[in-house]
Amino acid sequence: MRPRRDFPSLPAACGALAAALLLVGCAAPTSRPARAPASYSQLSPEQSRDIAIHALGLVGTPYRYGGNTPEGGFDCSGLIGYVYTSRAGVAPPRTVAQLSGFGQSVAPGELRTGDLVVFGRGRPSHAGIYVGEGRFVHAPSSGGTVRLDRLDSRYWAQQNARFRRP
Repeated sequence: MRPRRDFPSLPAACGALAAALLLVGCAAPTSRPARAPASYSQLSPEQSRDIAIHALGLVGTPYRYGGNTPEGGFDCSGLIGYVYTSRAGVAPPRTVAQLSGFGQSVAPGELRTGDLVVFGRGRPSHAGIYVGEGRFVHAPSSGGTVRLDRLDSRYWAQQNARFRRP
């Protein structure tokens, strides 16, 4: 018959476990994780492409102030909200002023499909969705329809565009 080994008492075992956990906790790094760079996006490349494709599919939908559905029409922020919510599950702010602070700022050279284009000098006045190759989809004005335009066109090139990446 083998001799019985004595096990430490419960309080001693708990004390040893607490000391081990304390040492592990002390060894953990104390610095915060680095902030994400401006080019970071919570959207996958697939979601960004889906956003651009869906926005292009809405070209021709009537403009309607306050509109946010294909059946009822769109204003610029309603178009953005509808596309982002339906294709990426992201609910952007409802107004252009709020969109101007949504996500991260993006330099023009880093622009990619699915990014937001916000126009206006000082106070933001209009927004659209970048779909690539210098083009964006937006709902421009009463009596019009959702359309595809170029950032470098005579009118839009003068409108002080800023870019945001959700």
